[in-house]
Amino acid sequence: MSNRRRPLLGIALVVAACLPAGPATGAPSLHASGTSGASGTTVRVAVAADLRFAMDELVAAWATARPATTVTPVYGSSGTFFAQLSQDAPFDVFFSADADYPHELELAGLAEPGATRLYAIGQIVVWVRSTSTLDVAARGLAALADPSVETIAIANPEHAPYGRSAMAALDAAGILEAVEPKLVLGENVSQAAQFVESGGADAGIIALSLALAPTMREAGRHAVVPIDTYPRLEQGAVVLRAAADPAAAGAFLDFVLGAEGRAVLDRYGFLLPDA
Repeated sequence: MSNRRRPLLGIALVVAACLPAGPATGAPSLHASGTSGASGTTVRVAVAADLRFAMDELVAAWATARPATTVTPVYGSSGTFFAQLSQDAPFDVFFSADADYPHELELAGLAEPGATRLYAIGQIVVWVRSTSTLDVAARGLAALADPSVETIAIANPEHAPYGRSAMAALDAAGILEAVEPKLVLGENVSQAAQFVESGGADAGIIALSLALAPTMREAGRHAVVPIDTYPRLEQGAVVLRAAADPAAAGAFLDFVLGAEGRAVLDRYGFLLPDA
């Protein structure tokens, strides 16, 4: 667990009180969680938004190998999912962009003690559209202080780990005060990326895993932010104690942590913990 512990459960209860009864924005109804029946088993997975493209590949590979078990991912910010899970939202597995969140679920009795598993270490990048004149490759974060940049998209640091990392990196670069008025906050890092891709922001600080997706590679350019300029993005996953089919949920987590899953994560720029 990282050394930057926060009173996450207390925050979650406040956030949860402000949230709608359903899941993250745009997600389907939660009431179909982890069911078993004649047609097979469904495992519902709460997934941090930085994993959107990688998880889509992982789910497709799983479907080929284990067609009897359907994995249904729902994407959103880790903090929002944590708040919902703290109020017993019916997910079976939680893939968080911050390992502290699943650790806190353990402490709250919502996951088995010691069940959290580190699956990846994330990285952030500066991303601009291919039509941008900013030379992010040469200037990195410093390019964001250019007068031509009016808006910079990041994930909301209140509940998105990648947003907190973006703020820390800007501070380390000595430009946070200068660029803070330009910041546009996405609900999660995927939405922040969409803001830039659609022209809603001039630049963004997003997950490397999103920047390496085929559609994003075609649409823009990125520069990796030095990993020592922001807190280590240790990403953890856990099977929830209330999982409808713990064996199926655990099997999917094992698959992601196995050779095939690690190969996908590596391709999307995640640093991998020791097997």
